[in-house]
Order: sequence, then C-alpha cells, then structure tokens
Amino acid sequence: MSDKPEKSRKPTWVIDKERGRRASAAETVWLFGLHAVRDALANPAREKLRLVITQNALDRLGDLHGAVPEITDPRVFAKAVPLAPDSVHQGAALEVRPLKWGGLSDVVLREAPGERRPLLVALDRVSDPHNIGAILRSAEVFGARAVIAPARHSAPETGALAKTASGALERQPYLRVPNLAEALKQLKNMGFTLIGLDGTGQQDLPAVLAEMPDRAICLVLGSEGPGMRELTMKSCDHIARIPFAADFGSLNVSNAAAVALYAASQA
Repeated sequence: MSDKPEKSRKPTWVIDKERGRRASAAETVWLFGLHAVRDALANPAREKLRLVITQNALDRLGDLHGAVPEITDPRVFAKAVPLAPDSVHQGAALEVRPLKWGGLSDVVLREAPGERRPLLVALDRVSDPHNIGAILRSAEVFGARAVIAPARHSAPETGALAKTASGALERQPYLRVPNLAEALKQLKNMGFTLIGLDGTGQQDLPAVLAEMPDRAICLVLGSEGPGMRELTMKSCDHIARIPFAADFGSLNVSNAAAVALYAASQA
C-alpha cells in the first residue's frame, strides 16, 4: 500500500465548467489599438464582450456605442489583457467574437458599393496576419466584394490582423472556407473568371484584364515563397504576372494584391 496521499479529484461539474470556459475563451479575439477598437465598437454586427481601457485612451476614443468600459491603470494594463508583449495597444483593448459573414454565395453575390465590376480576392495559404490585414484594407479601398481564404493555413482574426487592416476587418468580408479548391469551383459556377498571379504567367495582368472588360474577376494569390499550390493554379482560368521594370522585380503578397486590385478595378 502506498504511503503517498491520494490526490483530490475535482468534481465533474467543476471540470466541465473549466473546459467550457476555456472553449469560450478560444472563440474570442482581443482587438487592440484605438482605430481597431473604435471601428469594432461602431460595428453593430460585432459581438462585444469586454472593453479594457486607460482613462487617457477613453478620452480619445469617442462614442462607446453602449459598451461599458473597464478603466485600468496604464501600469497594470498588460496584466489585465492577454496581449503579446509587442502589441501597440495605445491603452485600448476590446474582447469580441469573430465576425460571421455567412456562406460563400451570401457574400460574393452581394453587390459592393460603387463597384465597376464584381471583384474578389482568393488567398492560398497566406498565414501572416499583417499581410492579410493589408490585403483587407486594399480590398475595401478598391471595392472587392470579399477576401476568401482556406480555414486552415491562413491567418484567423487576430488583434494584429485587425490593427493592420485599420478598420477594414469590420467592413470588408473575410471569408475562411473549408476547402479552397471547392470554393474556387463554386465561384466559376457563379460566373467569376479566376486569374492566378504568378511569376510564371505568360501574359501581363493588364493584357489579360483587357480581354474581359465586363467579366466578374477573382484574383488568386499564393503565399510568399511557395506561391499557389498546384491544385489552386490548375483551378485558375488564366495565370498572369505583374509586369516589372527589371528582371529581379518582385512584390510581397499584400503589395501584389494592392497592385492587382487597382488594375482590375480600372480595367
């Protein structure tokens, strides 16, 4: 017989409650920075849970849209909110639920304000939240209906993504789908022409766009380094390149998306 004292077991209901709390926490996002927090507060579709803020940030934030602030001392702000140490929070953080945009057809068939032609962006394994945030911002500026990405191997909603998007996350649909290849197939059936962007393309993007002035377009971009997967590339109707002034020219994926969106919106 062991002389070690028997460890006390937690009641089942306590364990279940703790599991539920952890699962609930995993489904929330902490947005930070005055701009991201302000736009999230103004978004009626965003479910807000906690607003933690310093008095100075509260004075600068403006309308809280009914949110009840938890005012905290700047010296203990980092302990009150689970943010990465390098987060530029400006004394404001908002816990929210991820946005629910609906199904693929609900989003991509909805006309965007002021659009010259239906325009989408599809991203294959772009995992850097800063790149996704910048692409969302460009997509909003140039009137894209949505940015589409696979649920796995792409950046989810995070505070860093929201801050880089500079408010666009609240207005620009970011739809993460279970299977990108299947989603691209559905887009074709909805009338979209898929143009993949890759350095191996035989035609320049402006030339490809000039051939289809009235067509609905989905620009497809891959991650930096590996680029598009083979199946993604085969799903595209055209593979085009962005023309450069020199042979060594290249752009990061968010810059390439901005250039391509501008070209597509003007063609």
